[in-house]
Amino acid sequence: MSLRVDNLKVWYRTLRGDVQALDGVSFGVADGELVGLAGESGCGKSTLGKSLIRLDGRMRHVGGSVELDGKELPIGDDLAMNRFRFKEVSIIPQYAMSAMNPTRRIGTLVAELLESRGVGLAGVRDELLRRLELVGLDPEVLDRYPIELSGGMKQRMVMVISTLLNPSLLIADEVTSALDVSTQKAVAETLVDFRDRHYVKSTIIISHDLSLVYQIADSIIVMYAGRLAERAPTDALVATPRHPYTRLLLSALPEVGVRYGTRRLEGIPGSPPVAARPANGLPVPGPLPAGLRQVRRTARVPGGGARPLRRLLEGVLTCCGSRASPRPTGSAPSAAASWSRSTTSTWRSAPARSSPSSGRAAAARAPSAG
Repeated sequence: MSLRVDNLKVWYRTLRGDVQALDGVSFGVADGELVGLAGESGCGKSTLGKSLIRLDGRMRHVGGSVELDGKELPIGDDLAMNRFRFKEVSIIPQYAMSAMNPTRRIGTLVAELLESRGVGLAGVRDELLRRLELVGLDPEVLDRYPIELSGGMKQRMVMVISTLLNPSLLIADEVTSALDVSTQKAVAETLVDFRDRHYVKSTIIISHDLSLVYQIADSIIVMYAGRLAERAPTDALVATPRHPYTRLLLSALPEVGVRYGTRRLEGIPGSPPVAARPANGLPVPGPLPAGLRQVRRTARVPGGGARPLRRLLEGVLTCCGSRASPRPTGSAPSAAASWSRSTTSTWRSAPARSSPSSGRAAAARAPSAG
């Protein structure tokens, strides 16, 4: 097991009190696994990613532990985390296109970063040039300032910098959110390629875009209000989602070739819950559809708090207390399954899906964690 997160609780300090951003998150990531982390804005995705590398000084580690390759990460100590950053755990930040210092040439910026980690540029220069070629960047970019690069070039440059020291865990936070579709595809394929070339051991991709995550992830974690709602292998989660919130997310996605008159898109009513006022049990939006009303009833446990994740099927985890039955053989496919087929043609032919060490085969081999 490359990464194991156990009952992680992270709060933010504010003038109006603590914001409970993560509330008892537990999961694991296997060696070679690429995990997608999805959910709506404010659910805690980016907080979870940043907490694994201790990237925000406002964070307060309230409880839980993070173990990487058998070593516990000191995520509550900013100074102690310095020796792990970029070497053991690295991140492509959500603001990647503005992450590079605009007053430094890119080559100088890379040299300074390496020096801060006790590594000389001369020792890794050949590898740096190989990786620039891999992502389609000319070595001349090292002599340029960040402002001279396009958005896609900046994104790819940050990807190279973040993985140059071959970290065990890479956190990719919204790496495609501000890119056009063709560049999104190139960036997504590069992430899988980096994993397959063993530049990184495991990857967590944080994204709002379930269709993107579906194309490249071995398994998907769905978050809601600072907690894990469901985790499953990618195909299983999309074809037969177990949690009502996951089903609502999938039902809000358009299908290729389906007209409005045939099937209306369904939004999720209400607003995301306020993390400064956590609910008792699993918080849900309102007014509530029947499925989510059921979640609120079944998620309550004596003394408050949320019901822990429980195993429903092989490799499928959910915090919903009700046990859902698999769809009978021969029955009509669900809307989610129909959506998954409609998106398959988009990137399914990408090389990233054909590698023996990637895609669904890796998901089948990876042990499920909770």
